[in-house]
Amino acid sequence: MAVAPPLPPGLDGLWTLPGVYAPQADTHLLARALGTEPIGPHTHVLDLCTGSGALALLAARRGARVCATDLSWRAVVSARINAARAGQRVRVLRGDLSGPVRGQRFDLVVSNPPYVPDPAARTGPRRGRSHAASLAWDAGPGGRHLVDRVCAHAGDVLSPRGVLLLVHSAMCRAEETLRRLGEAGLRAEVAERCEVPFGPVTRARLAWLRAEGLLDAGARTEELVVIRAERA
Repeated sequence: MAVAPPLPPGLDGLWTLPGVYAPQADTHLLARALGTEPIGPHTHVLDLCTGSGALALLAARRGARVCATDLSWRAVVSARINAARAGQRVRVLRGDLSGPVRGQRFDLVVSNPPYVPDPAARTGPRRGRSHAASLAWDAGPGGRHLVDRVCAHAGDVLSPRGVLLLVHSAMCRAEETLRRLGEAGLRAEVAERCEVPFGPVTRARLAWLRAEGLLDAGARTEELVVIRAERA
């Protein structure tokens, strides 16, 4: 069973405001995929749903010109502070996915969007602090609310030879991601995968996830996948 690799040195102590997604196993897996891509001073990188800014910082360390976006103002503040503390130049913008960079093209797009299936999405939105925190992981009944949007619009921000790296749980169905990226004119494949223990949010929803058929009854771990896509 493949396990998530450790985060590269220097990114295991990033600062985050409450409610901001801190680097976890999916960040580590996406970082490994990012490490295999050719990145240098002429590479223009976009980090969608940046959270702490971990992936943006990795790209910036390798000399890339990096822009990062997040809908959460807490994430934007966290990522800006982490970039400043690391001495890296990262342009961090608040907004919905690629909205803040509309019209721009990037050689590499990385994204670790919220992807945890959310039973509350069928009963109405949350309110207050619990809602603010849940924005870091909740993504609709099937966990694909943000994943599908990334798939649909990736081609709008990729340069002619650009690459997308997208991480999510296998609960979201990797085959559906591959299909949607294909419909968007991209050639896609699973580039990385690993098994991780259930996190606290998933553990709290195990009964519902199994009842919905999103997890096998006997499953004791969760599979994470990184999808790599480029223009067909």
